[in-house]
Amino acid sequence: MAAETTIMRPSSGAAACPALLAYLIRTVRQQQLFVPGQHLLVAVSGGPDSVALLSLLHRLVRSWRLTLTVVHCNYGLRGAESDGDESFVSIFCRERQLSLVIHRPTLVKRRQRSSLQATARDARYDFMKQLAHEVGADCIAVGHTANDQAETLLMWMLRGAGMAGLAGMSYAREDRIIRPLLAATREEVVAYLDHEGLTYRRDSSNEKPLYHRNRIRKELLPVITRLAPAAVRVLQRQADLLREDEYFLEGVTSDLVRTLVSHDSRGVQRVDRQAFIELPVALQRRLVRAILQTYDQEGRASSLRVVESVRRVLLKGRSGVRLSLKQVLVITDQGSVRFSPTKGKDHKHETDSGQGKREALPLPVPSTVYWSGTNQQIHVQLMTRHAAEEMGRAPFQGLVLFDADRFSEPLSVRAWQAGDRFSPYGMKGKSKKLQDFFTDRKVARHERGKVPLLVAPEGILWVVGMRQDERFVVRGGTARCLVVSVCDRA
Repeated sequence: MAAETTIMRPSSGAAACPALLAYLIRTVRQQQLFVPGQHLLVAVSGGPDSVALLSLLHRLVRSWRLTLTVVHCNYGLRGAESDGDESFVSIFCRERQLSLVIHRPTLVKRRQRSSLQATARDARYDFMKQLAHEVGADCIAVGHTANDQAETLLMWMLRGAGMAGLAGMSYAREDRIIRPLLAATREEVVAYLDHEGLTYRRDSSNEKPLYHRNRIRKELLPVITRLAPAAVRVLQRQADLLREDEYFLEGVTSDLVRTLVSHDSRGVQRVDRQAFIELPVALQRRLVRAILQTYDQEGRASSLRVVESVRRVLLKGRSGVRLSLKQVLVITDQGSVRFSPTKGKDHKHETDSGQGKREALPLPVPSTVYWSGTNQQIHVQLMTRHAAEEMGRAPFQGLVLFDADRFSEPLSVRAWQAGDRFSPYGMKGKSKKLQDFFTDRKVARHERGKVPLLVAPEGILWVVGMRQDERFVVRGGTARCLVVSVCDRA
């Protein structure tokens, strides 16, 4: 039997819903999703959420000076219905003179246990990120709503997820995916479409009880909503609260990785057992998970069962205890525990900086050090604000200024380490994993360990030659500057 396709049309007498545009603008501003003058790639399936998102963004094109490029993925999984979705989106964009890119991917499973839905999602996001790079889009807008967030929380809750899962979807991901409608409910979306007289498509596969999320949407969430009518809003707000807690604890974990975990150029990491034992259990688990994640080829977090098995090894006092996992070997060695990559695996962890076994170069102020990974000399000195700015007027690209009163010494130069985060200048204080920053900048894995980092006890000051940390840049009240100059060694 052919899949049924339904085009939903507005009902007469629907109440006006101008609030949805205000919702979107408020979310965009509060979450700093995009700014006027930017280029947005908009994912549109033809369903109500994505049609509403595109309609709202189209309203802002003139006043916000936006450039929109629409992308639609046709997987061909629903036959004529899939082709009908493509035709609908094409007409919708043509009527509004919007650029449209149609993508018809061939789905290939990456992991044995991944579902067809997960495979399609991965293919869609991979293509959109590639396209965003090609067309110069600043971010990729998708139409997830508060209902999607509520379903996600319930789904992860039933799987026994920790805080990271219960934090749900973020308004903005580190790969430039943004969700401007995440604070709006599906009812508000449909009311907006109804008021504006906009039609949309309905995916018949969303009605089938074959998928776990569909059953949560059709069976569980209605029951919860009858018990608590504001359940969607409550769950969405809960995700926001837990996400802030998760961001804070991620930062704490990153600091622990920097202070308690040592690395060498072969991908071996060591943890001091006594320092680990003194940590609260919650941080023990997070530290173990952060270390294990560096050895997973796809950067996935380990299950609680695996984390607990490693934690037990760390807590045991006997030397020589071994635990062999899929991609890492864990061995207790006197006062420390060693994590070693399993031979023959292509691991994410790269720390070879070309410095041999020297993990960090001390950088007293003033002084000059040589970084062999990039064949560069790095020089630091202190100056008054006036003298530093006079020096900065010289035509020299390798000179950077920092507010010397915003960090302490000692300074050092080192290669990146697992868990490194910084707040890239221009992202208004938002932190970012360094490995994701390298991915966005198209820095190959084997090249990442060569990039020098200028580091203070408070964090990374500069990914040398690429981006400063916003926390330490020169501001209006800066009096003393650290002047850093970089040049190639002859």
